[in-house]
Amino acid sequence: MSSRINDEEDADTVVGGSSYPVKHKGLKKSDRIDESYDSYSTGTHPRKLEKVSLHDFSKTADYALEERPFVVPIAKDGIIAALERIDRQLRDSGRTGLLSNKVPVSWTGREVSPGFLGLINHGGLPKILTKPGRYPGFPLRNWWARQWCGTKGLSDTAIQFQGLTVVQVSQNQAAVISDPQNRIFVVKNSGFVAYAIDGTYDVLAIVDQTHLSNSIKDAVTGAILGSIAEIKMRSHIASGKEQEYVVALFLNIPANNCAILQRGDDLELLPAGQHYITNPNVTLRGLFTLGENQLEMPTKDIFTRDQVPVGLRIYLKWQLMEPLKLTTHGYNTPYDALRDKTQSILTQIVAHLDYSTMVKQRSLGPDNLEDSTDPSSAFLDALRTRAMDEMHEAALEYGIILKDLAVIDRQFKGEIASTMDKLTTRALQAQVEAANVDRENSNKVKQEEGALAVARIKAQSRNAQADSEAYSVIAAAKAQAERTKIEALAEAEAIRLTAEADAQAVSIRAAADAKVTDQFARGMEMRRVEVTRVQAFGNKTVFVPTDGTGVQMGNAMAVGMAAGMANGHEA
Repeated sequence: MSSRINDEEDADTVVGGSSYPVKHKGLKKSDRIDESYDSYSTGTHPRKLEKVSLHDFSKTADYALEERPFVVPIAKDGIIAALERIDRQLRDSGRTGLLSNKVPVSWTGREVSPGFLGLINHGGLPKILTKPGRYPGFPLRNWWARQWCGTKGLSDTAIQFQGLTVVQVSQNQAAVISDPQNRIFVVKNSGFVAYAIDGTYDVLAIVDQTHLSNSIKDAVTGAILGSIAEIKMRSHIASGKEQEYVVALFLNIPANNCAILQRGDDLELLPAGQHYITNPNVTLRGLFTLGENQLEMPTKDIFTRDQVPVGLRIYLKWQLMEPLKLTTHGYNTPYDALRDKTQSILTQIVAHLDYSTMVKQRSLGPDNLEDSTDPSSAFLDALRTRAMDEMHEAALEYGIILKDLAVIDRQFKGEIASTMDKLTTRALQAQVEAANVDRENSNKVKQEEGALAVARIKAQSRNAQADSEAYSVIAAAKAQAERTKIEALAEAEAIRLTAEADAQAVSIRAAADAKVTDQFARGMEMRRVEVTRVQAFGNKTVFVPTDGTGVQMGNAMAVGMAAGMANGHEA
């Protein structure tokens, strides 16, 4: 088996046949394929690695390029011109030609439309009608020993009829062909017309190179590495049974990925692109991504210096730069290489660490800085630097750049684990209880603060209310005093006015009485005054005269009675 390339620009994308060895320019970051860079932690330091030579896996013969009888490539002039050339070759060799001499008519017969070929079985040999039109069924001699087999389109990808094979593929297609000797070749971006005198040219498959059937994923990270398609051929064996054999392998490798091919002990790197393999000595070793990857992974149990088993969970970040080195060491994935080396290095480091130190330290990573006063900090610093340095050096041997390493968790095993769980549970319970007490105290403090705030607000409210009431009392007292003052002034003014009126009335009466000269009238007036006085004080009232002899006698009697009473007291 072999394979072929069809033009110069496909030289880097075809394996087998006359293809060229893979060039570095097909890889992303190709300037680093023979160099690696120490880019972790402190900076970037170029580091030369051993160059790996690429092997030429395409030294077998390309069967498609062999000189074959009655095989004509389809040129720009199309299928009909190729059929005419192969027809001339057959006639020149003394054989029956492919093209029929029948002349089409327009009124009856089998119809061949423009863009189609008419197929006639002439005694087991193919006859082709290339001219559009109708082909009548008479005279009878024209169809003696002939059978009409329908039409085929000029643009059909594959036509097989009575030993005649026509193949033409588009830019995205590839045709897998088996020649009469069961040798396999692939046709891309072109086509051919072939007539097999002995055997047949079989079209095994027409492959869509950008949509292959099987996607290949990284079993660890789940990333799509590429897609493949296996082309199989049925073969009859001596027992008469049919068996299928893989005769070609197609690969579609995305950008920033690559594949490793193997032939014996030799390896070759295949860059991104569309490829096919027909060489039986060449097998696909694996597909790889050249981008960054990161993963959390557990380690096997490691014993500390005081024989306490502990399981670590680590974080790795890496980038594969030279897949050939990785496969040369027998690893199928970068994860496998890093896992074994990481386990070995961490086992050596943890073996010098006490259980008590491991308990204090929860995570070990480049960003985890310790206090220099901690007795374990020196060792932990050594763990970070030593593990990273040794892992980086080891990864370079496999063509991998290790960009980050961290121990993010540890789990103790055995009896110490159960003891630690109990202690941890107790500590957590104590922490929870302490937190609850703190929460209750905080709640009480907040309640007291709230009550104090409420009391303060109430006191302020009462003060404001007292101020308001005092102001109301003062305002009311002022209003009452003002009212009393106004009433007193009004009453005094009324009394004055009344007195003035009474005085004026008395004056008027006196003036009126003075004008009365008649004695009888004066006497009548005096009697009316007497009647008024008696009416005012009652008819039992005794009126004492205030002047004359009676008054004097009354005064003397009063003085005498007073003197007598005084003497009586002295005795």
